[in-house]
Amino acid sequence: MNEEKNEQRDKGVPAGFERGTDGPKVIVAGVDGSDTSWRAAAYAAGLARRQNALLAVVYVQPMLAGSAALGAPVAEMTEEVAEELLAEIRTATDRLRGIHEVRWEFHTFRGDPYSGLVKAAEELTADAVVVGASEQAGHRIIGSVAVRLVKTGRWPVTVVP
Repeated sequence: MNEEKNEQRDKGVPAGFERGTDGPKVIVAGVDGSDTSWRAAAYAAGLARRQNALLAVVYVQPMLAGSAALGAPVAEMTEEVAEELLAEIRTATDRLRGIHEVRWEFHTFRGDPYSGLVKAAEELTADAVVVGASEQAGHRIIGSVAVRLVKTGRWPVTVVP
């Protein structure tokens, strides 16, 4: 037990913090604009509202090195996607204002979706991670982001269909 507390201290986790013991304080929801990611965000918002937790909506901007080499304005495109996602989230929360109040933040990280969500969950000291099920057929063979997050074993992970 002392080793775990020392490890948490070394990672910058506040003293006395014990992940998930009193219910979640921070719930990370990964969004990428897909239908399943929006359902995951809605589910996470419901959890956050009921638990009085902070909902951290996270978009991971892909690093497309091959496209950048071809001169495509990749960074600009991913910034536009992030801005569109944020606008959609704000529209949804404005519609629900006064009915359902949820404390939320929007974060963007760069990299592949798995690494970006792990980094987000660690930096935000997440108690839970909610993601949408993969809509890509190839992920049934090589594994999806959700499966990789579950295998990481650091947080409860909810996969929303």
